[in-house]
Amino acid sequence: MDLSSTRKLSRLFGCFFTPLTCKCCLALVTIALFFRAIFLHSFSGYGVIKSNNLRLILSPSVHLESHEGIRGDKFLEVPQIVWGLNNQKIAFARACLTARMLNRTLLMPSLSGSLFYKEIDLLHPISFDQVFQYERFNSLCNRFVRLGRYSDLGNQTGKYDLRKGSGRKWTVERDLEQLKQSSRGPIDKYQVISIAGKNPFLWHDHWPVKDYARVFECLVLVDEIAKEADKVVSKIRRIGRKLRSKTNFGAEGSSLSHAPYVAIHMRVEIDWMIHCKKLEQRSRISQICSSKQEIMERVGNIVGLESTAIVYLAVADSLLNDSSILDSWKGGLVPFEKKKLGVDGIYKKHPYLIQSAIDYEVCSRADTFVGNSFSTFSSLIVLERTQRVIRMGITSSCGIDVRWPSYAYNIPGESNGPQKWMTNMSDSNLKAISYGSNAISC
Repeated sequence: MDLSSTRKLSRLFGCFFTPLTCKCCLALVTIALFFRAIFLHSFSGYGVIKSNNLRLILSPSVHLESHEGIRGDKFLEVPQIVWGLNNQKIAFARACLTARMLNRTLLMPSLSGSLFYKEIDLLHPISFDQVFQYERFNSLCNRFVRLGRYSDLGNQTGKYDLRKGSGRKWTVERDLEQLKQSSRGPIDKYQVISIAGKNPFLWHDHWPVKDYARVFECLVLVDEIAKEADKVVSKIRRIGRKLRSKTNFGAEGSSLSHAPYVAIHMRVEIDWMIHCKKLEQRSRISQICSSKQEIMERVGNIVGLESTAIVYLAVADSLLNDSSILDSWKGGLVPFEKKKLGVDGIYKKHPYLIQSAIDYEVCSRADTFVGNSFSTFSSLIVLERTQRVIRMGITSSCGIDVRWPSYAYNIPGESNGPQKWMTNMSDSNLKAISYGSNAISC
Protein backbone atom coordinates (compact mmCIF):
# COMPACT_ATOMS: atom_id res chain seq x y z
CA MET A 1 0.00 0.00 0.00
CA ASP A 2 1.51 3.36 -1.07
CA LEU A 3 1.50 6.55 0.99
CA SER A 4 -1.24 8.28 -1.00
CA SER A 5 -3.70 5.39 -0.61
CA THR A 6 -2.90 5.18 3.07
CA ARG A 7 -3.68 8.88 3.48
CA LYS A 8 -7.02 8.42 1.68
CA LEU A 9 -7.92 5.57 4.01
CA SER A 10 -6.90 7.55 7.05
CA ARG A 11 -9.05 10.48 5.98
CA LEU A 12 -11.99 8.09 5.84
CA PHE A 13 -11.61 7.61 9.59
CA GLY A 14 -11.36 11.34 10.13
CA CYS A 15 -7.70 11.57 11.10
CA PHE A 16 -4.21 11.13 9.64
CA PHE A 17 -2.36 7.91 10.52
CA THR A 18 1.14 6.71 9.66
CA PRO A 19 1.41 3.80 7.21
CA LEU A 20 2.35 1.48 10.06
CA THR A 21 -0.74 2.51 12.08
CA CYS A 22 -3.05 1.93 9.11
CA LYS A 23 -1.65 -1.53 8.51
CA CYS A 24 -2.36 -2.40 12.16
CA CYS A 25 -5.94 -1.11 11.85
CA LEU A 26 -6.56 -3.14 8.70
CA ALA A 27 -5.21 -6.23 10.40
CA LEU A 28 -7.58 -5.75 13.35
CA VAL A 29 -10.56 -5.27 11.01
CA THR A 30 -9.64 -8.45 9.12
CA ILE A 31 -9.41 -10.43 12.38
CA ALA A 32 -12.77 -9.06 13.55
CA LEU A 33 -14.46 -10.06 10.29
CA PHE A 34 -12.94 -13.54 10.54
CA PHE A 35 -14.31 -14.15 14.04
CA ARG A 36 -17.71 -12.72 13.02
CA ALA A 37 -17.91 -15.29 10.22
CA ILE A 38 -17.00 -18.09 12.62
CA PHE A 39 -19.62 -16.89 15.15
CA LEU A 40 -22.44 -16.78 12.59
CA HIS A 41 -21.47 -20.17 11.22
CA SER A 42 -21.93 -21.67 14.69
CA PHE A 43 -25.65 -20.88 14.45
CA SER A 44 -26.15 -22.76 11.18
CA GLY A 45 -27.80 -25.71 12.95
CA TYR A 46 -30.52 -23.51 14.44
CA GLY A 47 -32.47 -23.01 11.22
CA VAL A 48 -32.68 -19.87 9.13
CA ILE A 49 -35.62 -18.08 7.59
CA LYS A 50 -35.09 -15.58 4.76
CA SER A 51 -37.77 -13.05 3.97
CA ASN A 52 -37.40 -9.90 1.88
CA ASN A 53 -33.63 -9.84 2.39
CA LEU A 54 -34.16 -10.19 6.15
CA ARG A 55 -32.19 -13.11 7.59
CA LEU A 56 -33.74 -14.46 10.78
CA ILE A 57 -31.91 -16.99 12.96
CA LEU A 58 -34.04 -19.30 15.10
CA SER A 59 -32.80 -19.81 18.64
CA PRO A 60 -32.77 -23.27 20.26
CA SER A 61 -36.17 -22.49 21.88
CA VAL A 62 -37.59 -21.77 18.40
CA HIS A 63 -38.23 -18.09 19.07
CA LEU A 64 -38.54 -15.88 16.02
CA GLU A 65 -37.37 -12.31 16.47
CA SER A 66 -38.25 -9.89 13.70
CA HIS A 67 -38.01 -6.13 13.89
CA GLU A 68 -40.39 -5.99 10.94
CA GLY A 69 -43.14 -8.04 12.60
CA ILE A 70 -44.91 -11.07 11.13
CA ARG A 71 -45.28 -11.26 7.35
CA GLY A 72 -48.73 -10.25 6.14
CA ASP A 73 -48.48 -11.86 2.70
CA LYS A 74 -47.78 -15.45 3.84
CA PHE A 75 -50.37 -17.46 5.75
CA LEU A 76 -50.88 -20.61 7.82
CA GLU A 77 -54.17 -22.52 7.79
CA VAL A 78 -55.10 -25.03 10.51
CA PRO A 79 -57.98 -27.50 11.04
CA GLN A 80 -61.12 -26.51 12.96
CA ILE A 81 -60.35 -26.22 16.67
CA VAL A 82 -62.46 -28.48 18.91
CA TRP A 83 -63.21 -29.70 22.45
CA GLY A 84 -63.69 -27.56 25.58
CA LEU A 85 -63.09 -23.81 25.81
CA ASN A 86 -59.64 -23.98 27.33
CA ASN A 87 -58.49 -26.87 25.17
CA GLN A 88 -59.50 -24.65 22.25
CA LYS A 89 -57.57 -21.70 23.68
CA ILE A 90 -54.45 -23.84 24.00
CA ALA A 91 -54.94 -25.20 20.46
CA PHE A 92 -55.38 -21.66 19.12
CA ALA A 93 -52.25 -20.42 20.92
CA ARG A 94 -50.26 -23.40 19.60
CA ALA A 95 -51.42 -22.61 16.07
CA CYS A 96 -50.39 -18.96 16.57
CA LEU A 97 -46.93 -19.95 17.79
CA THR A 98 -46.52 -22.37 14.89
CA ALA A 99 -47.38 -19.54 12.49
CA ARG A 100 -44.90 -17.30 14.34
CA MET A 101 -42.13 -19.84 13.84
CA LEU A 102 -42.92 -19.95 10.13
CA ASN A 103 -43.09 -16.13 10.05
CA ARG A 104 -46.64 -16.33 8.73
CA THR A 105 -50.01 -14.83 9.56
CA LEU A 106 -52.49 -17.34 11.00
CA LEU A 107 -55.72 -17.46 9.03
CA MET A 108 -58.57 -16.98 11.50
CA PRO A 109 -59.64 -20.52 12.48
CA SER A 110 -63.10 -21.79 13.35
CA LEU A 111 -63.80 -22.67 16.97
CA SER A 112 -66.42 -25.22 18.05
CA GLY A 113 -69.58 -24.26 19.89
CA SER A 114 -70.23 -27.75 21.25
CA LEU A 115 -68.28 -30.54 22.88
CA PHE A 116 -69.07 -32.97 20.04
CA TYR A 117 -66.00 -33.64 17.98
CA LYS A 118 -66.46 -37.11 16.51
CA GLU A 119 -69.55 -36.18 14.53
CA ILE A 120 -68.59 -33.42 12.09
CA ASP A 121 -72.18 -32.20 11.68
CA LEU A 122 -72.43 -31.59 15.45
CA LEU A 123 -69.34 -29.42 15.77
CA HIS A 124 -71.29 -26.15 15.49
CA PRO A 125 -68.42 -24.06 14.11
CA ILE A 126 -68.11 -20.54 15.50
CA SER A 127 -65.86 -17.92 13.97
CA PHE A 128 -63.06 -16.69 16.21
CA ASP A 129 -64.33 -13.11 16.03
CA GLN A 130 -67.72 -14.15 17.43
CA VAL A 131 -65.99 -14.99 20.71
CA PHE A 132 -62.85 -12.83 20.83
CA GLN A 133 -62.10 -9.36 19.51
CA TYR A 134 -60.17 -9.71 16.25
CA GLU A 135 -58.73 -6.19 15.98
CA ARG A 136 -57.92 -6.10 19.68
CA PHE A 137 -56.04 -9.36 19.38
CA ASN A 138 -53.80 -8.06 16.60
CA SER A 139 -53.24 -4.81 18.47
CA LEU A 140 -52.20 -6.49 21.73
CA CYS A 141 -50.09 -9.15 19.99
CA ASN A 142 -48.54 -6.75 17.50
CA ARG A 143 -45.11 -7.98 16.24
CA PHE A 144 -45.51 -11.24 18.20
CA VAL A 145 -48.21 -13.15 16.32
CA ARG A 146 -50.71 -12.03 13.70
CA LEU A 147 -54.21 -13.13 12.78
CA GLY A 148 -55.62 -12.69 9.26
CA ARG A 149 -58.88 -13.16 7.39
CA TYR A 150 -59.45 -15.32 4.34
CA SER A 151 -60.36 -12.15 2.49
CA ASP A 152 -56.67 -11.17 2.82
CA LEU A 153 -55.68 -13.98 0.45
CA GLY A 154 -54.70 -13.29 -3.14
CA ASN A 155 -54.05 -15.68 -6.02
CA GLN A 156 -50.27 -15.60 -5.86
CA THR A 157 -48.54 -18.92 -5.32
CA GLY A 158 -51.34 -21.25 -4.19
CA LYS A 159 -51.55 -23.57 -1.21
CA TYR A 160 -49.18 -26.22 0.13
CA ASP A 161 -50.79 -29.07 2.09
CA LEU A 162 -48.62 -30.06 5.04
CA ARG A 163 -49.61 -33.23 6.87
CA LYS A 164 -48.22 -33.80 10.33
CA GLY A 165 -47.10 -37.32 11.21
CA SER A 166 -48.69 -39.41 13.94
CA GLY A 167 -47.91 -42.32 16.19
CA ARG A 168 -44.94 -43.00 18.43
CA LYS A 169 -42.45 -42.66 15.61
CA TRP A 170 -43.51 -39.07 15.04
CA THR A 171 -41.33 -37.56 17.75
CA VAL A 172 -41.00 -33.99 18.96
CA GLU A 173 -37.70 -33.75 17.09
CA ARG A 174 -39.18 -34.96 13.78
CA ASP A 175 -42.10 -32.55 14.16
CA LEU A 176 -39.76 -29.64 14.81
CA GLU A 177 -37.58 -30.54 11.83
CA GLN A 178 -40.67 -30.63 9.57
CA LEU A 179 -41.59 -27.12 10.70
CA LYS A 180 -38.06 -25.86 10.11
CA GLN A 181 -38.04 -27.28 6.59
CA SER A 182 -41.40 -25.64 5.93
CA SER A 183 -40.03 -22.25 6.97
CA ARG A 184 -37.60 -22.06 4.09
CA GLY A 185 -36.96 -23.30 0.58
CA PRO A 186 -39.66 -24.26 -1.95
CA ILE A 187 -42.43 -24.68 0.65
CA ASP A 188 -42.00 -21.14 1.96
CA LYS A 189 -42.73 -19.77 -1.51
CA TYR A 190 -46.39 -20.79 -1.25
CA GLN A 191 -48.77 -18.11 -0.09
CA VAL A 192 -50.61 -20.56 2.19
CA ILE A 193 -49.33 -23.56 4.12
CA SER A 194 -52.34 -25.64 5.17
CA ILE A 195 -51.73 -28.11 8.01
CA ALA A 196 -54.08 -31.06 7.68
CA GLY A 197 -54.99 -33.73 10.20
CA LYS A 198 -55.10 -33.46 13.95
CA ASN A 199 -56.58 -30.72 16.09
CA PRO A 200 -53.72 -28.33 17.08
CA PHE A 201 -54.24 -29.26 20.74
CA LEU A 202 -52.72 -32.65 19.86
CA TRP A 203 -49.67 -31.22 18.07
CA HIS A 204 -46.25 -31.54 19.65
CA ASP A 205 -45.40 -28.59 21.87
CA HIS A 206 -42.23 -26.58 21.19
CA TRP A 207 -42.89 -23.34 23.08
CA PRO A 208 -42.41 -22.12 26.68
CA VAL A 209 -45.27 -21.20 28.99
CA LYS A 210 -44.47 -17.50 28.76
CA ASP A 211 -45.08 -17.55 24.98
CA TYR A 212 -48.49 -19.14 25.48
CA ALA A 213 -49.23 -16.59 28.20
CA ARG A 214 -48.41 -13.80 25.77
CA VAL A 215 -51.01 -15.11 23.31
CA PHE A 216 -53.63 -15.67 26.03
CA GLU A 217 -53.24 -12.05 27.14
CA CYS A 218 -54.36 -10.94 23.67
CA LEU A 219 -57.64 -12.88 23.86
CA VAL A 220 -60.32 -10.37 24.85
CA LEU A 221 -63.96 -11.42 24.81
CA VAL A 222 -66.33 -9.57 22.50
CA ASP A 223 -68.49 -7.03 24.30
CA GLU A 224 -71.65 -9.13 24.09
CA ILE A 225 -70.09 -12.01 26.07
CA ALA A 226 -68.18 -9.74 28.46
CA LYS A 227 -71.44 -7.98 29.37
CA GLU A 228 -73.06 -11.33 30.16
CA ALA A 229 -70.21 -12.08 32.55
CA ASP A 230 -70.64 -8.59 34.06
CA LYS A 231 -74.27 -9.43 34.87
CA VAL A 232 -73.29 -12.61 36.71
CA VAL A 233 -70.47 -10.97 38.68
CA SER A 234 -72.72 -8.00 39.57
CA LYS A 235 -75.40 -10.39 40.88
CA ILE A 236 -72.84 -12.24 43.03
CA ARG A 237 -71.45 -9.03 44.52
CA ARG A 238 -74.94 -7.59 45.07
CA ILE A 239 -75.91 -10.63 47.12
CA GLY A 240 -72.56 -10.40 48.90
CA ARG A 241 -73.23 -6.78 49.90
CA LYS A 242 -76.62 -7.74 51.33
CA LEU A 243 -75.03 -10.58 53.25
CA ARG A 244 -72.29 -8.34 54.64
CA SER A 245 -74.80 -5.68 55.65
CA LYS A 246 -76.46 -8.22 57.95
CA THR A 247 -73.20 -9.10 59.68
CA ASN A 248 -70.69 -7.25 61.78
CA PHE A 249 -69.17 -5.79 58.63
CA GLY A 250 -72.17 -3.49 58.22
CA ALA A 251 -72.46 -2.78 61.94
CA GLU A 252 -68.84 -1.67 62.11
CA GLY A 253 -69.28 0.68 59.18
CA SER A 254 -67.04 -1.27 56.78
CA SER A 255 -67.21 -0.40 53.12
CA LEU A 256 -69.81 -2.40 51.22
CA SER A 257 -68.84 -1.10 47.79
CA HIS A 258 -66.74 -4.16 47.09
CA ALA A 259 -68.10 -7.51 48.26
CA PRO A 260 -65.41 -10.17 47.74
CA TYR A 261 -66.38 -13.63 46.56
CA VAL A 262 -64.79 -17.04 46.23
CA ALA A 263 -65.13 -18.99 42.97
CA ILE A 264 -64.71 -22.77 42.98
CA HIS A 265 -64.35 -24.84 39.83
CA MET A 266 -66.00 -27.92 41.32
CA ARG A 267 -65.25 -31.07 39.33
CA VAL A 268 -67.35 -33.81 40.90
CA GLU A 269 -69.61 -34.85 38.01
CA ILE A 270 -69.75 -38.57 37.24
CA ASP A 271 -67.81 -38.53 33.93
CA TRP A 272 -64.99 -36.50 35.54
CA MET A 273 -64.77 -38.85 38.53
CA ILE A 274 -64.51 -41.86 36.21
CA HIS A 275 -61.81 -40.13 34.17
CA CYS A 276 -59.76 -38.94 37.15
CA LYS A 277 -59.87 -42.36 38.85
CA LYS A 278 -58.44 -43.94 35.70
CA LEU A 279 -55.87 -41.16 35.51
CA GLU A 280 -54.81 -41.81 39.09
CA GLN A 281 -54.34 -45.50 38.30
CA ARG A 282 -52.28 -44.84 35.15
CA SER A 283 -50.11 -42.11 36.65
CA ARG A 284 -49.91 -43.66 40.12
CA ILE A 285 -50.84 -40.31 41.63
CA SER A 286 -53.50 -40.21 44.33
CA GLN A 287 -54.10 -36.43 44.44
CA ILE A 288 -56.27 -35.90 41.37
CA CYS A 289 -59.85 -36.68 42.39
CA SER A 290 -61.64 -34.88 45.21
CA SER A 291 -65.05 -35.62 46.69
CA LYS A 292 -67.63 -32.93 47.47
CA GLN A 293 -66.96 -33.35 51.19
CA GLU A 294 -63.20 -33.02 50.71
CA ILE A 295 -63.59 -29.83 48.67
CA MET A 296 -65.98 -28.29 51.18
CA GLU A 297 -63.69 -29.08 54.10
CA ARG A 298 -60.52 -27.78 52.49
CA VAL A 299 -62.11 -24.55 51.24
CA GLY A 300 -63.46 -23.95 54.75
CA ASN A 301 -59.91 -24.25 56.09
CA ILE A 302 -58.33 -21.58 53.87
CA VAL A 303 -56.21 -19.44 56.16
CA GLY A 304 -57.26 -15.78 56.10
CA LEU A 305 -60.57 -16.34 54.32
CA GLU A 306 -63.30 -14.01 55.59
CA SER A 307 -65.66 -15.66 58.03
CA THR A 308 -68.60 -14.62 55.88
CA ALA A 309 -68.18 -15.04 52.15
CA ILE A 310 -70.18 -15.70 49.00
CA VAL A 311 -69.02 -18.86 47.21
CA TYR A 312 -69.78 -19.22 43.50
CA LEU A 313 -69.74 -22.85 42.34
CA ALA A 314 -68.80 -23.31 38.70
CA VAL A 315 -70.30 -26.75 38.12
CA ALA A 316 -71.53 -28.85 35.22
CA ASP A 317 -75.21 -28.45 34.33
CA SER A 318 -75.77 -32.06 35.42
CA LEU A 319 -75.18 -30.93 39.02
CA LEU A 320 -77.59 -27.99 39.05
CA ASN A 321 -80.37 -30.18 40.44
CA ASP A 322 -78.10 -31.80 43.02
CA SER A 323 -78.90 -29.94 46.24
CA SER A 324 -76.09 -31.74 48.09
CA ILE A 325 -73.48 -29.44 46.53
CA LEU A 326 -75.10 -26.54 48.42
CA ASP A 327 -75.27 -28.29 51.78
CA SER A 328 -72.76 -28.85 54.59
CA TRP A 329 -70.49 -25.88 53.87
CA LYS A 330 -68.60 -24.41 56.81
CA GLY A 331 -70.50 -21.71 58.67
CA GLY A 332 -70.14 -18.32 57.03
CA LEU A 333 -69.58 -19.72 53.52
CA VAL A 334 -72.75 -19.16 51.49
CA PRO A 335 -72.71 -21.22 48.25
CA PHE A 336 -74.49 -20.32 45.01
CA GLU A 337 -74.48 -21.94 41.58
CA LYS A 338 -75.99 -20.32 38.49
CA LYS A 339 -79.48 -21.74 39.12
CA LYS A 340 -79.73 -20.62 42.75
CA LEU A 341 -78.18 -17.31 41.75
CA GLY A 342 -80.99 -16.83 39.22
CA VAL A 343 -78.67 -16.33 36.23
CA ASP A 344 -79.08 -19.70 34.51
CA GLY A 345 -81.21 -17.97 31.88
CA ILE A 346 -78.15 -15.94 30.83
CA TYR A 347 -76.23 -19.13 30.15
CA LYS A 348 -79.04 -21.00 28.39
CA LYS A 349 -79.16 -18.40 25.61
CA HIS A 350 -75.72 -19.44 24.40
CA PRO A 351 -73.95 -22.56 23.08
CA TYR A 352 -71.60 -24.51 25.31
CA LEU A 353 -68.47 -22.59 24.29
CA ILE A 354 -69.97 -19.21 25.25
CA GLN A 355 -71.32 -20.59 28.53
CA SER A 356 -67.80 -21.75 29.40
CA ALA A 357 -66.38 -18.35 28.45
CA ILE A 358 -68.80 -16.63 30.83
CA ASP A 359 -67.95 -19.00 33.69
CA TYR A 360 -64.25 -18.53 32.96
CA GLU A 361 -64.62 -14.76 33.35
CA VAL A 362 -66.61 -15.12 36.57
CA CYS A 363 -63.94 -17.39 38.08
CA SER A 364 -61.05 -15.29 36.78
CA ARG A 365 -62.43 -12.11 38.37
CA ALA A 366 -63.04 -13.74 41.77
CA ASP A 367 -61.14 -12.42 44.78
CA THR A 368 -60.19 -16.02 45.63
CA PHE A 369 -60.18 -18.93 43.19
CA VAL A 370 -60.09 -22.63 44.03
CA GLY A 371 -59.79 -25.32 41.37
CA ASN A 372 -58.38 -28.69 40.43
CA SER A 373 -54.76 -28.64 39.26
CA PHE A 374 -55.45 -31.42 36.73
CA SER A 375 -58.18 -29.40 35.02
CA THR A 376 -57.29 -27.30 31.98
CA PHE A 377 -60.08 -24.84 32.88
CA SER A 378 -58.66 -24.30 36.38
CA SER A 379 -55.06 -24.23 35.15
CA LEU A 380 -55.57 -21.46 32.60
CA ILE A 381 -57.46 -19.35 35.13
CA VAL A 382 -54.53 -19.68 37.54
CA LEU A 383 -52.12 -18.82 34.71
CA GLU A 384 -54.00 -15.58 34.08
CA ARG A 385 -54.16 -14.73 37.79
CA THR A 386 -50.46 -15.52 38.18
CA GLN A 387 -49.66 -12.98 35.47
CA ARG A 388 -51.60 -10.31 37.37
CA VAL A 389 -49.65 -11.05 40.54
CA ILE A 390 -46.32 -11.00 38.67
CA ARG A 391 -47.15 -7.55 37.28
CA MET A 392 -47.32 -6.41 40.91
CA GLY A 393 -43.74 -7.58 41.38
CA ILE A 394 -44.58 -10.81 43.23
CA THR A 395 -43.13 -14.06 41.87
CA SER A 396 -44.12 -16.43 44.69
CA SER A 397 -47.01 -16.61 47.14
CA CYS A 398 -45.15 -18.89 49.55
CA GLY A 399 -45.46 -17.54 53.09
CA ILE A 400 -47.21 -14.31 52.09
CA ASP A 401 -50.73 -13.10 51.40
CA VAL A 402 -51.24 -11.92 47.83
CA ARG A 403 -54.09 -10.32 45.98
CA TRP A 404 -56.05 -12.73 43.76
CA PRO A 405 -54.86 -15.89 45.58
CA SER A 406 -55.49 -19.24 43.92
CA TYR A 407 -55.63 -22.72 45.44
CA ALA A 408 -55.79 -26.36 44.32
CA TYR A 409 -58.33 -28.28 46.38
CA ASN A 410 -57.02 -31.68 45.21
CA ILE A 411 -53.74 -31.13 47.10
CA PRO A 412 -53.68 -30.56 50.88
CA GLY A 413 -51.98 -27.40 52.07
CA GLU A 414 -51.65 -25.35 55.24
CA SER A 415 -54.04 -26.22 58.08
CA ASN A 416 -55.60 -28.98 55.94
CA GLY A 417 -56.75 -26.35 53.49
CA PRO A 418 -56.08 -26.41 49.74
CA GLN A 419 -52.54 -25.92 48.40
CA LYS A 420 -51.59 -22.39 47.30
CA TRP A 421 -51.19 -22.31 43.54
CA MET A 422 -49.19 -20.17 41.12
CA THR A 423 -48.17 -21.14 37.60
CA ASN A 424 -44.48 -21.77 37.00
CA MET A 425 -43.88 -19.28 34.18
CA SER A 426 -40.37 -20.63 33.53
CA ASP A 427 -41.56 -24.03 32.28
CA SER A 428 -40.16 -24.88 28.85
CA ASN A 429 -43.52 -26.02 27.47
CA LEU A 430 -47.20 -26.11 28.33
CA LYS A 431 -47.25 -29.76 29.39
CA ALA A 432 -47.18 -28.70 33.04
CA ILE A 433 -50.56 -27.01 32.76
CA SER A 434 -52.19 -29.07 30.01
CA TYR A 435 -55.08 -31.44 30.51
CA GLY A 436 -54.06 -34.31 32.75
CA SER A 437 -50.91 -32.65 34.12
CA ASN A 438 -50.07 -31.15 37.47
CA ALA A 439 -48.33 -27.85 38.17
CA ILE A 440 -48.28 -26.50 41.68
CA SER A 441 -45.88 -23.76 42.63
CA CYS A 442 -46.81 -21.54 45.57
